[in-house]
Order: sequence, then C-alpha cells, then structure tokens
Amino acid sequence: MMPRPTAPHARICRDCHGFGRAHIATGLTRPDGTRDTTGVNCQTCHGLGTVARPVALVGSRA
Repeated sequence: MMPRPTAPHARICRDCHGFGRAHIATGLTRPDGTRDTTGVNCQTCHGLGTVARPVALVGSRA
C-alpha cells in the first residue's frame, strides 16, 4: 500500500508568503560598525508566516 499525502496543517500567509518578520535597515550605523535594523511583523499573520485553515460550517452549502 502506498502512503497517502496528508493535507498541510497550516496555510502559508498570502500577504508575506511565509516570511512573517522582516528586518529593515534604518540607515544608521552603531559605534561598532554594524547597521541598525528594526523588525517589522506582517499585519495579517502577526509575524507567524501562517494563517489558520478556515473552518467549514456543518450543514452549510458551498
């Protein structure tokens, strides 16, 4: 018997494509020479990169 593929448990966010957090350079440098960055989260998935699978309603018609 061949194994059946299983459905993914979480869906990738359509807005950030799975990259829920990005670091953006502010243009400033620190005294040690490294760049100063700030982190920004995706507003849809709140930095997780995934969104919950929609729940089907029992007895509803599509």
